[in-house]
Amino acid sequence: MPSVSRTFTVRPAPAAVVDYLKDFANAEEWDPGTESCTRIGDGPVAVGAKWHNVSKIAGVTTELEYELVELTDSKVVLVGRNDSATSTDTITVVPSGTGSEITYVADLEMHGAAKLAAPAMKLVFEKLASDTEEQLTRALESR
Repeated sequence: MPSVSRTFTVRPAPAAVVDYLKDFANAEEWDPGTESCTRIGDGPVAVGAKWHNVSKIAGVTTELEYELVELTDSKVVLVGRNDSATSTDTITVVPSGTGSEITYVADLEMHGAAKLAAPAMKLVFEKLASDTEEQLTRALESR
C-alpha cells in the first residue's frame, strides 16, 4: 500500500485550518489532482458527510466517493473509495507558535488487478504529496 506523509507549518491557527480542511469541497483549491469535488447531500459538515471527487493523477481520471470519518479539534480523516482503490487521508493539526503544524498522511490501498500498479503509484504519490503541500500551504496562507 503506497503511503506518503508531509509535515509543514502555516500561519493560520489550528481551528481555522481544521474548519477549512473538514469541507473536502475545498480540495478543488488545494489538491493538485482534484478536478472537481462536490458535496453529496446537505446539512452541516460533520462525520458522515460525503463528497464526489473527480481527480486526474498521472493522466488517469478517477472518481471516488469520500466520507468524513473522523473530526476533532486536531484531526480530519477522509476516506475515498471506488472499485479499484481506497484512499485514506489523515490530517493532524497542532499549534506551532501563532500558527499550525500540519501532518498530512495519505494511504492508498489498491484492490483487485489494480494492486499490480501499487509500486509505481508510490512514486506518483511522492510527487503529488510535495505538490499538495505547496498548494495547501498557499491556499491556507491566502485565507
